[in-house]
Amino acid sequence: MTLDMDNVEVFDAGEKGRGLRTTKELCAGEVVFAEPSFAAVVFDSLSQRVCHSCFRRQANLHRCAQCKFANYCDRTCQTACWDEHKQECAAIKKYEKAPNENVRLTARVLWRIQKDTGIVSDGQLTSVDQLEDHVADMLAEDFKELKIDMQNFLDYCPKTRHGKEYISHIFGIIKCNGFTLSDQRGLQAVGVGLFPNLCLVNHDCWPNCTVILNHGNQSTLNAAYHSKRRIELRALSKIAENEELTVGYVDFLNVSTDRQRALKHQYHFDCTCKSCSEHLKDDLKMAAKETDGNKPSDQLVKEVQEFSLECLAKVEAARIAGDFHEVVKLCRECLDKQEPVFGKTHLYHLRMLSTASEVLSYLQFFSEAAEYAGRLVEGYIRKLYHPNNAHLGMATMRAGVTHWHAGLIKVGHEMICKAYAILMVTHGPNHPITKDLESMRMQTEMELRMFKQNEHVYHSMREAALQNKPMAEASSVEDNIKALSHKLL
Repeated sequence: MTLDMDNVEVFDAGEKGRGLRTTKELCAGEVVFAEPSFAAVVFDSLSQRVCHSCFRRQANLHRCAQCKFANYCDRTCQTACWDEHKQECAAIKKYEKAPNENVRLTARVLWRIQKDTGIVSDGQLTSVDQLEDHVADMLAEDFKELKIDMQNFLDYCPKTRHGKEYISHIFGIIKCNGFTLSDQRGLQAVGVGLFPNLCLVNHDCWPNCTVILNHGNQSTLNAAYHSKRRIELRALSKIAENEELTVGYVDFLNVSTDRQRALKHQYHFDCTCKSCSEHLKDDLKMAAKETDGNKPSDQLVKEVQEFSLECLAKVEAARIAGDFHEVVKLCRECLDKQEPVFGKTHLYHLRMLSTASEVLSYLQFFSEAAEYAGRLVEGYIRKLYHPNNAHLGMATMRAGVTHWHAGLIKVGHEMICKAYAILMVTHGPNHPITKDLESMRMQTEMELRMFKQNEHVYHSMREAALQNKPMAEASSVEDNIKALSHKLL
């Protein structure tokens, strides 16, 4: 297999070590390179709900008859994955259980290295074992977890040919370089994988590229024609020739000190990018509300921030417990406290709006959910995120769908169109979520025309469909509304 890496080259990035830079000018939305995983595993918690081959969430998965751990969409996916699963299958049978995802991924990496010597294609720019492990930089707690994983690995693979130091090296590489894999719609993290070329792309808090997972085509009956799960590195804006390629290792929607702390803990470097050095947008993220030139006192802002943190913790506990009505109650209470104190771009305010809109949509309180979702997107648009940021695109998409479900077709259509434009850059036209958005854009455009022709008829048809009334006029457009509503919720 040969990877097309003509757009990039490895270079010495100074204190950052190796990096990748362009060999030609790139346009926004252009795929810089694509790369299949060297090895990947499904998370322990989702091992029975996600296909271990294509990483799609599926109902009624088929379990491996031998190890009784791996699950697949069908025989086609199982056949496609057998080369990866064969040694794992035998190990699980002997061990009589599946170890955790860190141990399973390390085992898969080592089996692959043993088979392919760490280089699996002409386009792979580095071998796996040349990647940084930062084992010497680990905190005591992380090193303790490493020792436990090491012992579990040796019990799982007692006949391994590799020494303890090398195995520890691979565990460290995975901790620093593992990439979270999402499901087929990009909406839920379902696993972790290793992508050697991607590991060479350095971090910037305001990056010029984004990484998305494209599962490829698993629909053909012959597994030989399947596309491997792969990442795509895509340009967020125009990138000049010889410019360094960067991605964000952490979400920009945190203040610079919190991002630096997270990067130091997980990746063991001090971020000195422009956004961190100059604390760009930190003032917006912690903004107090200004009314007629007056702002609340520092003490009041501090009190509401402390209250918000406590409330966010309670909200998360209620979500885990499945008490969604309690989540809504807590969100409303917190938002009422925040409203006269925080600016529209304050991080705690945005996080509460996000949770409130999501849970209210789940409970089908669409009008209130739409109000919060609109305010959330407005906060994002106030220059917190890059205009082509994938998080912004997804938030705008959810807001558009929520407004659509609330019957606010004009605003819903506008937001869906904006989200589609962003995701065409971040995900590309062939990604499943972009295809979903294209269908929604066409559907809402058709409904908007109907709305403009006769508002009363449109709302009557919509109400009839949502209440399952046998109204003849509602048999086409609103059937699609219901189908999409059920699908998305």
